[in-house]
Amino acid sequence: MCGIVGIVGVEPVSERLVEALKRLEYRGYDSAGVATIHDGRLDRRRAEGKLVNLDIRLRGEPLPGTIGIAHTRWATHGAPTENNAHPHFTDGVAVVHNGIIENFSEIKDELIADGATFATQTDTEVVAQLLAKLIREGMDEREAMRAMLKRVTGAYALAVMFRERPDMIMAARSGPPLAVGHGRGEMFLGSDAIALSPFTNEITYLVDGDWAILTPAGVEILGHDGHPVKRQRQVSHAAAYMVDKGNHRHFMEKEIYEQPEVISHALGHYVDFLDGRVSLPDSAIDFSAIPSLAISACGTAYLAGLIGKYWFERYARLPVEIDVASEFRYREIPLSPKAAALFISQSGETADTLASLRYCKDLGLKIGAVVNVRESSIAREADAVFPILAGPEIGVASTKAFTCQLGVLAALAVGAGRARGTISAEEEKALVRHLIEMPRIMSQVLNAIQPVMETLSRDLSKCRDVLYLGRGTSFPLAMEGALKLKEISYIHAEGYAAGELKHGPIALIDENMPVIVIAPHDRFFEKTISNMQEVAARGGRIIFITDEAGAAASKLETMATIVLPNVDELIAPMIYSIPIQLLAYHTAVFMGTDVDQPRNLAKSVTVE
Repeated sequence: MCGIVGIVGVEPVSERLVEALKRLEYRGYDSAGVATIHDGRLDRRRAEGKLVNLDIRLRGEPLPGTIGIAHTRWATHGAPTENNAHPHFTDGVAVVHNGIIENFSEIKDELIADGATFATQTDTEVVAQLLAKLIREGMDEREAMRAMLKRVTGAYALAVMFRERPDMIMAARSGPPLAVGHGRGEMFLGSDAIALSPFTNEITYLVDGDWAILTPAGVEILGHDGHPVKRQRQVSHAAAYMVDKGNHRHFMEKEIYEQPEVISHALGHYVDFLDGRVSLPDSAIDFSAIPSLAISACGTAYLAGLIGKYWFERYARLPVEIDVASEFRYREIPLSPKAAALFISQSGETADTLASLRYCKDLGLKIGAVVNVRESSIAREADAVFPILAGPEIGVASTKAFTCQLGVLAALAVGAGRARGTISAEEEKALVRHLIEMPRIMSQVLNAIQPVMETLSRDLSKCRDVLYLGRGTSFPLAMEGALKLKEISYIHAEGYAAGELKHGPIALIDENMPVIVIAPHDRFFEKTISNMQEVAARGGRIIFITDEAGAAASKLETMATIVLPNVDELIAPMIYSIPIQLLAYHTAVFMGTDVDQPRNLAKSVTVE
């Protein structure tokens, strides 16, 4: 998760910008930079690695100016070098950016054909180049910003300075968060309130589609259509917390909404966006040589691994043995020492998972760790570490860590397929293209279905039992939906393979039983519809989660139909995670439970 900070005011800003960036270090980064305007000149300092390197650079080469923007970067497009570090400059325009510009390649080709020369490998530079071009063509800064925003697609947060306007910062949000801080004679911009807490506690959060113009006198916020909009100004208590809830009621809600941003940075670690291919980090696991793969984890991480099993077997034709770690460790599985094992854990300290890892290590297997905490025990004892880069997850019920685990497993499966020759270069590019689109689609889904899920949750909160059904990767997702609901609302819920309905669960169906069916219009769709008909015939109340094609194909009457965009099978589990998370969250809110710290549960289970 990259970090953005900006200040426009009357006092020198460079040191304050770096101090604010330090408060965003928890988000993770691999390079950093600061830019200011002084005496009619744009200037910047950038450095690879930690902020201490930027500090040293600034001590040797001070950066004056009372307006500036700063950034910590997780590399997506282009290596984590100083040259690729933000801010990016082009003809009097400075830009910092979080997220992914999906159509950067198309825009870049057009700009090159028009004579532009690019200095970096990043997608961000197209924003600066496009703005500079629009201004050369006669637009003022406001017109250029609006035209640029209409041209780019993706999930992004932007902060922009113009050399000719040393009293103004422009910002825009489409996915990743941005907060505006109100000062006295100064205005501030940050990825979250914690970065701005040394300067102000009066915060306005931009919503998706907003763009803003900050001057020392205040802020003007405009909607996507360019018309002024009003956003609530509120008092933030971010200084009291390591991570602030922002404008969300609970950490879980905030973490659900962070998913488009964090998954874009997770993918950036494994996908070469420029070449359209998976670029796995160097590791001790050679997927082309192993005969099989063992996966083990607990809870939500196990369900992520179960979805990963489908991917590894489909795309890499790699046999996968998987079990929950508390069973895996005691089964005495006869595993080949030529095989490899993956262990998935948000904390990296899960006791049963760690014990399973040690069992496999004793058998001579190469060990991979899919973890959020790279300094954890599981990571330290593994031969290869595959970080999910989700950032701190405070809510006990995992949301963004789950989808980041899925994103990393999807990338690993595609990379393994390419290494094993089971998918072609063209197929790999197509799959990577779908991965690149995922953050934008997640953001669109979050905005589109929120009101529907909140309304539906009112009805669900009155129920005592709920069934979830799915096929293929939607089967583990059904189990994850049931797990989320019972974790935080305490409603009894079970997830089943839809084909198992007739083998027992159908006995529970009556007019009081909600049945949540997860069914994208994929190769399993017709079979799942048949199971839905069996539920409908017995009076079950169906909540149908599908896509546009599935909604058009189904004629069944439902309690509710949640329609998501048509997406490729590879990214469907991440997209379909959103409605099941929101359904559980809002149901728990209506029931008045402790959403972030549900009873009897802990974030990290370090004992058997």
